[in-house]
Amino acid sequence: MHPYLALGIAIVSEVIATSALRASDGFSRLWPSLVVVAGYGLAFFFLSVTLKSIPVGIAYAIWSGLGVVLISVVAWLLFGQKLDLAAIVGMGLIVAGVLVLNLFSKSSAH
Repeated sequence: MHPYLALGIAIVSEVIATSALRASDGFSRLWPSLVVVAGYGLAFFFLSVTLKSIPVGIAYAIWSGLGVVLISVVAWLLFGQKLDLAAIVGMGLIVAGVLVLNLFSKSSAH
């Protein structure tokens, strides 16, 4: 499996799990709680697959950075979270950082 595909699956799984945390109501609701556990399990499995090819610092920077942006977008779309200009600019900087890592850094695996 291509390492960036595995990383993408890890990121999406983590975002799904984090989104389900709210619906789990403190793990008192079964189905959302199962989604949380399965999502985080998949996220860490695919992150471990990624780490066979991509250095841990680079993989984690991409995973956490894109995860923050995606969960913020999900919270905005599904939960009505407000994003002000500072939040949008900050997320833009996170995406820019991920792009710089991937396009210009010799530390990342291509």
